Amino acid sequence: MKDENEGAGALAVGNAVLDAARFALSELRESWDPRTVDDWVGMVMGRSGRVVLTGMGKSGLVAQKIVATLASTGSPSLFLHPAEALHGDLGMVTPQDSILALSNSGESEEVVRLLPSLLRLGIPLAAITSRPESSLGRAATWTFSYRLAQGEGCPLDLAPMASTTLQLVWGDLLASSLMARRGFTRDLFALNHPAGSIGAKLMKVGALMHESWPRVSAAASLTEVLKTMTEGRLGMTTVMENNNLTGVITDGDIRRALERAERQGANPLELSAAQFMSRNPITIDEDALALDAAGNMEARKITFLVVTHQGAPCGVIHIHDLLTSKVL
Repeated sequence: MKDENEGAGALAVGNAVLDAARFALSELRESWDPRTVDDWVGMVMGRSGRVVLTGMGKSGLVAQKIVATLASTGSPSLFLHPAEALHGDLGMVTPQDSILALSNSGESEEVVRLLPSLLRLGIPLAAITSRPESSLGRAATWTFSYRLAQGEGCPLDLAPMASTTLQLVWGDLLASSLMARRGFTRDLFALNHPAGSIGAKLMKVGALMHESWPRVSAAASLTEVLKTMTEGRLGMTTVMENNNLTGVITDGDIRRALERAERQGANPLELSAAQFMSRNPITIDEDALALDAAGNMEARKITFLVVTHQGAPCGVIHIHDLLTSKVL
């Protein structure tokens, strides 16, 4: 068994980490300047190049994450290792690029040594740092700062913890501001995320639907309806008249029709599709996102949607299609 003091120690250490980040984030929530962010966003939008991020050590790792976020949300970007930049990789940066440098202290040796070259090239420089009065903070035109009122939260107050959290938050804040200014849409997001669960959710309904689907006429008998549903293997059939959708029939519709026929002493085999179909079925456009189809089905507790093209039926999408494609 673990010693009780060991558990108490873990609680204190863990809370110190959480409190350090919480207090720093709370202060940032009240102190960040949207005008500075808007000005930086305008500068980036006005240039044809990339947002080049640089940082050393843990700040460099955070910079790489911000690069990934920017690139996936419509802002071309790359990571420039400051030490490698001093040995030739600075040639990767073009006059149309802008720099976003990360350093908690603002005095990281490799980053500071890089500043004169960046300034000489006339490349716009922004910084994420806890010390706006530092060498990096003074050199930058846009400084996105934070304060660690309770330190890093590290038991030794040495390892970067709260500072990397605040740098990540600044990166997300800047990326989201760029997304909003660009009018970045789900469709554009989907182009950058063709794989995985995100890519699946952002696929179009038309890519997942059944282009051949069960259909009967309004005059079809119960036997015909059952035969069509069995062959279709979707647990449903559409009811069509002159290529127009008039209704749908599900297993539930048939059960309810049989119950009514029994109560009324009627012969269910004499029923026509029009007598027990569900009218005004829910439809979705083929250009809608699979994510929207999933939300529609979940909200209405149904298992399929009739897909339309310019208002006319063109397919059926079933919940199994969404499960197979990992949308759900």
